[in-house]
Amino acid sequence: MRFFDTHRPWEDWFGMLAGLVIALSPWLAGEHGNALAVANALIVGGLVFFLAQLEYVVLRRWEEVAEAGLGVWLAMSPYVFGYAGDGTLRFWHSTLAGIIILLAALELYQDWEVSDEDLAHQSRVKR
Repeated sequence: MRFFDTHRPWEDWFGMLAGLVIALSPWLAGEHGNALAVANALIVGGLVFFLAQLEYVVLRRWEEVAEAGLGVWLAMSPYVFGYAGDGTLRFWHSTLAGIIILLAALELYQDWEVSDEDLAHQSRVKR
């Protein structure tokens, strides 16, 4: 259980990788014909990548909440942009959304009882 108690750098690196995969998901799924789905994947992937980088440098709780929100948005995207009924991109986005939400929940759990000052001391720049 101690493994889950501390926010580790690999979690932020994994978040950056997930953001990159989200941005590339329309091409990985072979479905880049829906311009809205592609733009959404690029924007959400870029934001997830940026937030994970920001967490790596300066650790704050709002970043994890924002990542969870982006995960929820990514899960809703196939229904909002009309590609829920066809192709594999919806599976890519649902799976990646679940991964992002779980990662954000883990990081939020790890940092829940840590004070803002202690989070600042845990930042990678100050190490």
